[in-house]
Amino acid sequence: MQMNVAPHLLTEDRAEYERLLDDALSTAHTRPDLDGAGTRLTLAQLRSLTLNATTLVTSAAASEYDHFVKVREQNRSTRGSLAPASSDRPGPGPGPGVVAILTVLVPVLAGAAAVIFLLVGAVLHALAPTMVFGATLLTAGLVFGVVAAAGLLCAAAGLLLTALRNSPAEVSAGGPSAAPDDELSLAREAWRRALLERGILPFLRDVLAATAPPPGPPVP
Repeated sequence: MQMNVAPHLLTEDRAEYERLLDDALSTAHTRPDLDGAGTRLTLAQLRSLTLNATTLVTSAAASEYDHFVKVREQNRSTRGSLAPASSDRPGPGPGPGVVAILTVLVPVLAGAAAVIFLLVGAVLHALAPTMVFGATLLTAGLVFGVVAAAGLLCAAAGLLLTALRNSPAEVSAGGPSAAPDDELSLAREAWRRALLERGILPFLRDVLAATAPPPGPPVP
């Protein structure tokens, strides 16, 4: 049988209602107040009866459910208002990307040039110590070596600044959203508890009591 939809029970919460009912039925054998579940009425029969009485059962926790829906809508509205604000922010332009590429390429290219100039200069200086071009290559190799070292320092400093900049942003972004999520969890749990204790379990007890065999004749 299909479950009737209560006027105040939204479609997205039907599965939660059925889940609570199934949990209650699965532990019925451990509840003395549900004696007869599975014997006088099967669990499938009890489930069908409870689903058909959704309006009656869920109305027992109507106030908690209304509060839960209100908190959930507020939470969604808050997230929806924050999403456009974050999307309206200008994205990273080409400048930071070019700087990052240069930060990586400069030390590599400068280091490679330094090695080549130093090797060629050393060979020329060894073959012809009086040749000025060999000394010039050695000087150029040293200059490129200094540039490569400076590039490595700049890259390390950039990584450090990026890590320091992103760390507080993540903390601040996670802070404000924690409170609404906690409030939503509390509201959901309050509705679940009220629905189970004031709706589902009392209905199951009433059904089992109505199907109990009549008492025998009094003993004289």
